[in-house]
Order: sequence, then C-alpha cells, then structure tokens
Amino acid sequence: MMQIIVQGLLLSGLYALIAMGFMLIFSIGRTLNLAYGAYIMVGGYMYFWLSQQLGMPQVIGFLGAVSVGALIGLLKHRLIVKPLKGDAVAVEIATLILALITQFALVLIFGDASKILLPLIPGVVTVAGAQVTYNILAATVMSWIIILALYAFVRGTHTGRAMQAVSMDEKGAAISGIDPDRINMITWGISGALGAAGGVFFASYTQLSPQMWLAPVIISVAIVIVGGIGSIIGTLIVAHIIGFLEITVVAVLAPELRGVLTMVLIIGVLIMRPQGLFGREEH
Repeated sequence: MMQIIVQGLLLSGLYALIAMGFMLIFSIGRTLNLAYGAYIMVGGYMYFWLSQQLGMPQVIGFLGAVSVGALIGLLKHRLIVKPLKGDAVAVEIATLILALITQFALVLIFGDASKILLPLIPGVVTVAGAQVTYNILAATVMSWIIILALYAFVRGTHTGRAMQAVSMDEKGAAISGIDPDRINMITWGISGALGAAGGVFFASYTQLSPQMWLAPVIISVAIVIVGGIGSIIGTLIVAHIIGFLEITVVAVLAPELRGVLTMVLIIGVLIMRPQGLFGREEH
C-alpha cells in the first residue's frame, strides 16, 4: 500500500508538469496543441544528445533541451498558429502534422530504436518503507519547483496577470491595453519549455523513443479536460487523481489496463460536467 502511495505521489508530480504546458495553450489560446508531444520528444532527445553523446554536464543538457523547446514553441506560434488564427480545426491538424514530422525527423537522425536515458541521479532510496529511485525522486522534486515557479509567475507578475486576463476574455483584455498576440507568444514559449523539461524527466523515467510523445499527450488531454480549462489548481489535483489511478490499476489489476480508467473518467466528466471539475463555464 505504501509503495502505491509513494509511487503515486511521484508520478503525479511528473504528470502535473507535463500537463501544465498543455493547459496554458488550451486555456489562453483555446487550441488543442496536438504538437505538444513534439516538445516532449525534442526535449528528451536534445538532452540525450548533449549530455550522453557530446558528454556535456547534465545541467547544460537540461538547459539546452528547455531552450530548444521554448524556441520551437515561439516558431510554431509565429509560423503556424498566428497565420491560421480563427480556424481552430486547421491549427489542430497543422500541429498534429508537425508532431508527426518531428517524429520522422528524429527517426532519421537518431534511428527508430529505443534508447536508455541515464538516470539524472543514480541509486535507490527507501521512502516510508517504499523503494524509490533517486531518478524519479529528483524528477518529481524538480517538477514541483518548476510548477511552483510557474504559479508564482502567473499570480504575481504583470505578464502572468495579463495571461489570466487573455484566458478569460481576449477582446476585453485587448480593450484594457493588453497585447494578446504578445501574451500568446510568451505562452507558447513557456509551453514549449515546460514540455521539453517534462520530456527529459519522462524519458529518464521510461525510455527515449520516437513514439514517447503519444502517452504524455493523451495524459495531458485527460488532465486538462477533467481539471477544467484555465485551472492550475484543477490541473494539479487531477494530475494526482490520474497518477494514483494508474499506479493502482497497474499494481492491483493489470498493466494493460493502465489507461482504460483514465479514458472512462474523461467520458464521465464530459457527460456530467463538460467544463471540467474545476473549470469555469463558457458563456
């Protein structure tokens, strides 16, 4: 039982970080950024290339991965999202195509075989009687540091409050002197950075492969839909619900059923409360 609790807490922190970047775009840009997985893939592979193939320090590899993720987010907004603004379906299709192109590009560069990302910190520690790797512990701690920093930024800075205003009413925000295009650019950059950081942690927890983006994107969609558009607290709470749900299913039932209850949860919330458990109703 203690193993489930500890593993659930650790996995949930990682899921919360991955979903946070997806939530920002969904709440502010009103876009299902299906290329969010591209940030995750690129982050993992960039870290692998810098730290394991070039032998650079892990900190340099991590910062390089996050920087490239932010750059891709900015370019995606400028070259794809902005020209297609107003056509949500076109944006979603374009971002999905971009994710597939990114996957094919990484296969050409690194091959299609899965790779093992060395642990951020090797070793095992006992936490409340449960065996936990230092790697997932470090990934979870770093995830929470990033999440808390993001929360402080959104709640305590002028730009963060402008992001909240745009997420509530873009036209009203523009009338009050906020530049929605600038806020969207910043949001896409932050989203790319968060996705890349999550990609490094997720790849170190599982493995590095060109298909690694699929599961995190599905998890992100589930967390954002169930948590509610624009709710950071909702994202954190639902990330823990889904994290514990997956760990419990794997431990008690079967690993093959890992995502089934998550999908059932999405359907149930969509039927009973379409705006999500903690989301605001759209008028």
